[in-house]
Amino acid sequence: MDVFESSPIPVRKTRTSSFSVDLALLGVACVWGASYPVAKGALFYAPVSILVLYRFLFSTILTAVVARREIIVASWGDSLRGLTLGTILFSIFIAETYGVASTSAMNAALIISLCVIFTPIIDYGLSRRLPPAGILASATISCIGVGILTGGISRFGPGDALVLGAAILRAVMIVSTKRLLAGRQISSAALTSIQGSTVATLTFVLAVAQFGISGIVVRATLQFWGAVAFLALFCTFAAFYIQNVAVRKSTPTRVGFLMGTEPFFGFVLAHLLLNEPFTIPNVTGAGLVLVGTFAGIWFENKATQ
Repeated sequence: MDVFESSPIPVRKTRTSSFSVDLALLGVACVWGASYPVAKGALFYAPVSILVLYRFLFSTILTAVVARREIIVASWGDSLRGLTLGTILFSIFIAETYGVASTSAMNAALIISLCVIFTPIIDYGLSRRLPPAGILASATISCIGVGILTGGISRFGPGDALVLGAAILRAVMIVSTKRLLAGRQISSAALTSIQGSTVATLTFVLAVAQFGISGIVVRATLQFWGAVAFLALFCTFAAFYIQNVAVRKSTPTRVGFLMGTEPFFGFVLAHLLLNEPFTIPNVTGAGLVLVGTFAGIWFENKATQ
């Protein structure tokens, strides 16, 4: 399962020549860009907590089967770290999903992109250093690009505050994964399974508290279950496995920049799948996202050499 973990790689080499990991992270950003319309369609059949429950329940079963041997040999310390990261992940999904339900998609896309700025601030701040000016400038350019893509933020309300909290938690998640797992032996597949089971358990408790046991039973069409399968397999199982591998082999700041291309892929997929037209502002915004992303990676490479 751990195709990226076949052999140890020196830190500096990983940071400067990890093309395959970078490409995989861009793939995750692309898949997450496609997840919003899929999840929106599924929410016609089930409320937020029920959808999140089934999404993580199915992905957890899959990872548990794939990583059953790694899970058995995982130490209590490593398992506790996985539970901690799973709790942060649960908080991200609750804040982000309920926030999106209470604000516009444009506001949500712009605010969640601020994770690109929060990640280097937290990453370097924990080492009692200021992020290089080039990294902060690049992150700002990426966020400006997202702002142009989405048309800018209109009115800031409670839903926007929840999405902002989710953006901060995303940055905390990336940095915490790197720091908590430094030198640990647990595989990324086992870690993903423990994280997923934590989210599924906490969401189950939340859903039962909201709707009761009978309320978590969903009677829906194949469209709903197809959406759940897509979200569980590609947007959860594969995506978080790749992210866990990438954070351990790269730097949190670099991962944050690559994951920050999610709005760009959402824009491209909207054109390809929904025939939404290209406009000068949209193309400009998309270009700034890419410029900010790759400039940020370049400055991060310089900072870690």
